Amino acid sequence: MKFDEAEIRPSISRLKRARGQLDAVIRMMEEGRDCEEIITQLAAADKAVSRASYQVLVRMMERCLTTDGVDSPNVADMEKMFLSFA
Repeated sequence: MKFDEAEIRPSISRLKRARGQLDAVIRMMEEGRDCEEIITQLAAADKAVSRASYQVLVRMMERCLTTDGVDSPNVADMEKMFLSFA
């Protein structure tokens, strides 16, 4: 299943933001920065990746529910993908 650019643009933006946050975490760790600052940035990156994942999952589910496409996953596959985030 392919997504068009408009569908995935918000997820890509979140992932790019998370990539920047992870780069900052690595830099902070290498510099020996305060643990609290590192954890704060790490939590922000984690949340950004999680939200992007859920956005993609929602788009996929919306498409599967509104179309009868040949490449749509079956219910068991959708359940497996959904539970992979749990």
